[in-house]
Amino acid sequence: MAAVLDSVRAFFAPTTFAIDAENPSDVVARENLLDRVMGPDRRKKSSEKIRRNRVPAEGLALVARDRDGHVIGSVRLWNIEAGVNDEGTPINALLLGPLAVAPHQGGKGIGSALMRAAILEAKKRGHGAVLLVGDAAYYERFGFFAEKARHLVMPGPFERSRFLALELTEGWLDGAAGMIVPSGRMLASAPVRRAA
Repeated sequence: MAAVLDSVRAFFAPTTFAIDAENPSDVVARENLLDRVMGPDRRKKSSEKIRRNRVPAEGLALVARDRDGHVIGSVRLWNIEAGVNDEGTPINALLLGPLAVAPHQGGKGIGSALMRAAILEAKKRGHGAVLLVGDAAYYERFGFFAEKARHLVMPGPFERSRFLALELTEGWLDGAAGMIVPSGRMLASAPVRRAA
């Protein structure tokens, strides 16, 4: 019922935001938004272990901006290997998260717009599947279900019913089993200077 009400509110709400590619000047605003929405323990989640010290997948870090250009929403996708297939070959996929919208902007369809944009861009870029840990009641509307992730596990504690997958290419996760591991580029670290 809540999903239906959110959809109705979003339909009648005037569009007051735009979806855009994240840029380096958005980092502080994004991190502040994630801290407000996700809370102080957000860095302890199993998903964070996969994202830590990694760069999001190419072209798959998106933000929602209000009319003044302020960041009011964020979603990022990360390169992973979703276990292996029946032949033991790693399965390339994406991990979505976190998805966050500023609390004062709720009910305007911002989260849904970010999700649709992220899924569409991932598909355009040739990715075969997206996984996430989240509320099934919310993410099922975008095609995410636990069934395709049933033989996969996260590194660390996670709730099985919240571990969901969406195939962008039919059959991409057929036979997928094993641990989710990061496969994306590492963050560049600044060179260490030693005192003379």
